[in-house]
Amino acid sequence: MRATVIYGAGDVRVETVPDARLIEPSDAVVRVTRAAICGSDLWPYKSMPASVTGRRMGHEFIGVVESVGADVQSIMVGQLVIAPFLISDGTCVFCREGLQTSCLHGGRWGGDGNDAGQGEAVRVPHADSTLLVLPVAEDDALMPSLLALTDVMSTGHHAALAARVSPGRTAAVIGDGAVGLCGVIAARRCGAEQIILLGHHPDRIAVGKQLGATDIVSERAGDAVEHVRELTGGFGAHSVLECVGLQESVLTALTIARPGGAVGRVGVPQEDSIPVAPIFWRNVSVAGGPAPARAYIPELLPDVLEGRIEPGRVFDRVASLDKVPEAYRAMNDRQAIKVLIEL
Repeated sequence: MRATVIYGAGDVRVETVPDARLIEPSDAVVRVTRAAICGSDLWPYKSMPASVTGRRMGHEFIGVVESVGADVQSIMVGQLVIAPFLISDGTCVFCREGLQTSCLHGGRWGGDGNDAGQGEAVRVPHADSTLLVLPVAEDDALMPSLLALTDVMSTGHHAALAARVSPGRTAAVIGDGAVGLCGVIAARRCGAEQIILLGHHPDRIAVGKQLGATDIVSERAGDAVEHVRELTGGFGAHSVLECVGLQESVLTALTIARPGGAVGRVGVPQEDSIPVAPIFWRNVSVAGGPAPARAYIPELLPDVLEGRIEPGRVFDRVASLDKVPEAYRAMNDRQAIKVLIEL
């Protein structure tokens, strides 16, 4: 089968790799129909050292079940399924608490010998607990929004929950990438009255306004802080969704939160520590991390199916599998927000 492999910074190839196949009795094999390129995929694209063996790429995919192992009970051949961006067994103590990102027996797509989503097929470990069945056909018009649930919409939702977004209050979203735009959707879904989007790309800001942003802050650093304070009566935002991960954006998030406010961090961190001084004396809470998408998809799925949210609007380009290297370049060069791969 064909799949995406990265060999180093800027070196993405589509190659023939071993076919996905059942190994454990709890496995399923899924033929991929839709996949995506994530902003986090750009980190190795920018900085990965050269490798002889390469690394499989992609953790966002939807597909049709082609075969199942002997122990699989709830997933059947022919079903259309969605896969969260991490594998989980559904039985460990953390899975039972809804924190599948810390599953004791889980794993990553493309890691530890696992297949990855940017390819023609995937072996899915722990199929019963990892996959969810979709009640639509594989060519349904909702496919982009359903695909967004695998990661970016669940991550935006996680940021909103960690930042304690609530009705009638102010939420500030840092970052106008796909996760930030989904954070705008999540803040609106949670009832925020004022949603301030901090970003500076006109095309992305236009999408953010369509999705529910009420105010735009295009400045950076100290100027951005002052603008947010002007928009919030001098107090800052009740909730801040940090969707970038760079140290400057983290510091901005901590600074624009009002006293007693909360910051939800979901941007992959650039640094290992966060500054304490901006938050300690103002009783600002900080929470977040990788989103347990497996726990969130059942909650968000009805909103997509019934048209209440449209996270698929973050996709602004469609590519075939053979065009994936060009799609990586487009996202890295800010020519695309997020690319959907059709197989």
